[in-house]
Amino acid sequence: MKASADVIKRLELLFEGYEKEVSDKLSSGLIAENTAKTYLLHSGNFIKWCRDEFVPGARNLNK
Repeated sequence: MKASADVIKRLELLFEGYEKEVSDKLSSGLIAENTAKTYLLHSGNFIKWCRDEFVPGARNLNK
């Protein structure tokens, strides 16, 4: 892991709030579906990277 379990847990909790905010923006028509998918994909990849489950430019390690 690139970050401690406590940091990962906090990131995951923050990400849940981020997902909800993106979903709310999508539902209200403030952002497009592709935009929402992009926001969630890349931020989710960052959390996976912190867990050593993602390498930029490589296939998902599926840990």
